[in-house]
Amino acid sequence: MKESLAGTETLVSLRHISKSYHRGDQVIQVLSDISFDIARGEFLALMGPSGSGKSTLLNLIAGIDRPDSGELLVAGTDIVQLGEAALADWRAGHVGFIFQFYNLMPVLTAYENVELPLALTSLPRRERREHAEAALELVGLTDRMTHYPSELSGGQQQRVAIARAFITDPVLIVADEPTGDLDRHSASEVLELLRRLAAEMGKTIIMVTHDRKAAESANAIMHLEKGELSEREHLQAQP
Repeated sequence: MKESLAGTETLVSLRHISKSYHRGDQVIQVLSDISFDIARGEFLALMGPSGSGKSTLLNLIAGIDRPDSGELLVAGTDIVQLGEAALADWRAGHVGFIFQFYNLMPVLTAYENVELPLALTSLPRRERREHAEAALELVGLTDRMTHYPSELSGGQQQRVAIARAFITDPVLIVADEPTGDLDRHSASEVLELLRRLAAEMGKTIIMVTHDRKAAESANAIMHLEKGELSEREHLQAQP
């Protein structure tokens, strides 16, 4: 199955991707011969029942895990061919991560959590501060930058995590159940931020979710069933 958005530049291209895991002598096939494209600036939601392979697929695209076979190009680089050190460098420079439970450092303030990924760059301190403050302003948390995670609500912590995810200007942002631990109002705020990152900043976003309402915030929904693509829905642009 191969699909892409017509008339747009492809950022992610998967060809015949398969992945299995070994449990003792048993081989468990998680993904089988997956082929599809993701356009630059697309907001794609991955849905499917537990065990369908959606989180595994997300991890492969983000370079966290490796497929057994196939080709996986992101911005023209076949990340399957990269060695471990090169893959780690690629991941740090090209992918922003958003997790269900935020993964913030509890001993750091909101500002320090957002600035942290820039510590590995050559940016001087003044520029790091400018970038971090701008990111926190974009997610509406300028007045909370000196607060620690324990002093923030779940929705605020996730907005900090979103700011941290795009602070290095990655070409790809992956989100694994980013609204799974949030109330409906906070979830709506987070989804609106993700929509803005795609629509206004051109970020390509791939989000795993069990929530159909959350998935409908995306441009398209891809359904997985037992390790195979079963359907791809193209949704109307969000207002």
